[in-house]
Amino acid sequence: MANSSSYTHRIDPTLRAQSEALFNELGMSLGTAINVFLKKSVRVGGFPFDVSLDTPNRETLEAMLEVEKIAKNPEVKAYSVDEALEELKK
Repeated sequence: MANSSSYTHRIDPTLRAQSEALFNELGMSLGTAINVFLKKSVRVGGFPFDVSLDTPNRETLEAMLEVEKIAKNPEVKAYSVDEALEELKK
């Protein structure tokens, strides 16, 4: 590299070994893989993949609770798929 700088970061040894093995299979070093990630991140203006929590947000949780409440209400009519499609045609 004609013009580069060094960056040091602590990595879990097991994760590093797994990553090095993966990227070696792909024909590149861990350093090259990190550079690929950084270049792609700059190009797209963020992470080059979705980053999210595994838990639903508040709006989704509220919707889920509403669905449970509706499902337990005996006054709410249940439809089969065919019945629902017929209702939509009306």
